[in-house]
Amino acid sequence: MSLHTVTVSNNIALIQPGFSLMHFDGQVFFFGQKGWPKRSCPTGVFHFDVKQNNLKLKPAVFSKDSCYLPPLRYPAICEFKNGLESEKHQYIIHGGKTPNNELSDKIYVMSIVCKNNKKVTFRCTEKDLVGDVPEARYGHSIDVVCSRGRSMGVLFGGRSYMPSSQRTTEKWNSVADCLPYVFLVDFEFGCVTSYILPELQDGLSFHVSIARNDTIYILGGHSLANNVRPANLYRIQVDLPLGSPAINCTVLPGGISVSSAILTKINNDEFAIVGGYQLENQKRMVCNIVSLEDNKIEIREMETPDWTPDIKHSKLWFGSNMGNGSVFLGIPGDNKQALSEAFYFYLLKCADDVTDDQKTVTNSQTSTEDPGDSTPFEDSEEFCFSAEANSFDGDDEFDTYNEDDEEDESETGYWIICCPTCDVDINTWVPFYSTELNKPAMIYCSHGDGHWVHAQCMDLAEHTLISRKQPVLLQ
Repeated sequence: MSLHTVTVSNNIALIQPGFSLMHFDGQVFFFGQKGWPKRSCPTGVFHFDVKQNNLKLKPAVFSKDSCYLPPLRYPAICEFKNGLESEKHQYIIHGGKTPNNELSDKIYVMSIVCKNNKKVTFRCTEKDLVGDVPEARYGHSIDVVCSRGRSMGVLFGGRSYMPSSQRTTEKWNSVADCLPYVFLVDFEFGCVTSYILPELQDGLSFHVSIARNDTIYILGGHSLANNVRPANLYRIQVDLPLGSPAINCTVLPGGISVSSAILTKINNDEFAIVGGYQLENQKRMVCNIVSLEDNKIEIREMETPDWTPDIKHSKLWFGSNMGNGSVFLGIPGDNKQALSEAFYFYLLKCADDVTDDQKTVTNSQTSTEDPGDSTPFEDSEEFCFSAEANSFDGDDEFDTYNEDDEEDESETGYWIICCPTCDVDINTWVPFYSTELNKPAMIYCSHGDGHWVHAQCMDLAEHTLISRKQPVLLQ
């Protein structure tokens, strides 16, 4: 294992705890910035370009028929293939925290629709769910199992806000463990069925999951109710006949006590567990190898990286799996120095080369519990427009931002386009979120089925925005 310092050349403030990394066609993409995306990069998804330990974030492009994808933090994300023989894959995104500090209960499907000259165009669609729809949550897992030629998603764990009847002003953002139900999600029809397994007694969040064929392994996790990180190791097997699915759970020995760990693939049968916490504010410095063979799992300690003094002494760390046996890590900067960066970043390489095995998918929810679980976010902290337009300048491989594009909404982003026949009544629209009074807001156009648009698209005067702005309350 080797540890390298990474220099972030632009938009460093976008990288905050709770982000996710997705892998498409050998490229890594960043998702989940803190704060609403700027108009200059309205998608909030960036190409995560690391060359010679230098990181550059480059705005990604979405197709015009994409839905709006908010920059969710701490969501559940997994890779999904349309068919067993399909070479193309998609990412399923469920839940997470919005910039309003609300929790999402929506499920999105993200895929590539076009790639030329190393420029990738994504499509994002929202999937409607019916049946036992899981409540909004974060810090959970979603995985794909394959059985008898069929595929389904398995959702488990996470945290959610206290019921509205129990929420007070002082504890508005207090969270609790979600009930330990296992949800089966049919991605084709959107049907969801919940299951109660007697082996799963306590709610868990920020655990690690590994899906292989018809089996999911659940490792570690944190229980808020008991404030413990039990050495959990569960094996959940799913049978998908033509009739009703069958699910069974087995408690296995040899688990580890860890939460918020990062899982990265070393080879077809081995994975590395890096980071996480063994106690509150006490990092777990030990790394583990997870070996899968047939229907068996083995967890053992592995070589420990040569952690830097800054990493050893830091109470907080976070990051995500970069693929190919590599992990991207971040720690808080030294606040004692006036010019200190907010975070310092590292690249941990656990393996030199990895061959993808499409039958095995790894999943870790995040790399740190959210330090703001019970603390309301201030506007200056949460609604951060930190990515300046002129910081998106890149090399010739990617389009750069141009102020002239502002007149053509189709060039600057998909989610701020309003319908050609839109007739907004300024007496009925409501803000989607609230920041400082001079910040543009998202507004609701009631034409047709209704849709969200950017207030600036409507050419509304600033005094109108201010007079119509209302605070948004969490429900």
